[in-house]
Amino acid sequence: MICPKCQLENREGVKFCEECGAKMELVCPGCGAKIPSEKKFSGECGYQYTKPPEASPVDCSAPQSYTPNHLADKILTTRNAIEGERKLVTIMFADVAGFTSLSEKLDPEDVHQIMDGMNR
Repeated sequence: MICPKCQLENREGVKFCEECGAKMELVCPGCGAKIPSEKKFSGECGYQYTKPPEASPVDCSAPQSYTPNHLADKILTTRNAIEGERKLVTIMFADVAGFTSLSEKLDPEDVHQIMDGMNR
């Protein structure tokens, strides 16, 4: 059985993931029905939950892909004026549950695409 949270292959019949402790039962976001982890579709509404949503491609040469449009426009139009500009900023760090174990198994570009898709 594959864990819905960390994607670890667990022994058959376990109720909780042996790696991250997640419950081995999913709830359909479409209808709220309980779905066993070995199933691919909701038996109530037909929602396919095993296929991850397509992440939009990230073009790091275009700041719009990871920067808000208003800020990207300012950067591109006033590049010389803001060069070397200092700002007082606040930075918030947030940890994503299961991120370390997931990112260890994936290519760095795939991790970036997943994280970039989460903020949309």
